[in-house]
Amino acid sequence: MKKLVIILSGVLFSVSSNSQILNNVWNKTKEIAKKEGTTIIKEVITGTTSPSEPALSNDDVIKGLREALSVGTNSSTGVASQLDGYYKNARLFIPWPAEAQDMKNKLMKLGMEKKITEFETSLNRAAEEAAKNAAKIFLDGISQMSISDGFAILKGADTAATNFLRKTTYTPLFDKFLPIVKEAISKVKVTSYWNPLVTTYNKLPGVKKQNPNLDDYVTKKAINGLFILVADEEAKIRKDPLARVTDILKKVFGSIIK
Repeated sequence: MKKLVIILSGVLFSVSSNSQILNNVWNKTKEIAKKEGTTIIKEVITGTTSPSEPALSNDDVIKGLREALSVGTNSSTGVASQLDGYYKNARLFIPWPAEAQDMKNKLMKLGMEKKITEFETSLNRAAEEAAKNAAKIFLDGISQMSISDGFAILKGADTAATNFLRKTTYTPLFDKFLPIVKEAISKVKVTSYWNPLVTTYNKLPGVKKQNPNLDDYVTKKAINGLFILVADEEAKIRKDPLARVTDILKKVFGSIIK
């Protein structure tokens, strides 16, 4: 390495603008560095050398990914469970079931817009109520999530960990969340808003009877909304150092070079 430094300091001191000589220096430096087994040529030339940081292990990365999802879950469920957490968030809002759109259109013509709005509000209130108990289910899913190659997720897209969680744990999350949503639907009396609407509609001549599974519908929409928020939090942790609120998050996500 001393030979490398001597060549650089001696030659660069005497050379000003002769590009051919600089090219020769660069080539010669690479040859010397290669012989001496060094890989810091660029850092020496540009003055960007920095102390090496401890290498991350796959276990470190996995721990960091789980921590990011856990932090994101706690933040997201807190936001979603607030009043209007779903209802006034355009990305989370749970609308009238698409499969019953014809029913909605006909009821609107009958002047039942207020009742329709009340029903849609109740769907979102149910999701907000259920979100109060969502954190534990998500955190259990995160702790049980099997990750073999943490580096692949770490180096992936801004929401790679959230996407992996959705892909690998959606079904068990749904199964555990469904009873909570059912309880929430009962608590906010969704069916009391729905029944007058479906009863009126089903009495109309020539219509196809409607009976969508509201428990299933709200559960899917509520979970999807939480995943949206968790993904937002993951992206924030990846991009904003201030969002890395624990040591493992700083260690793992601070290593990312985009």
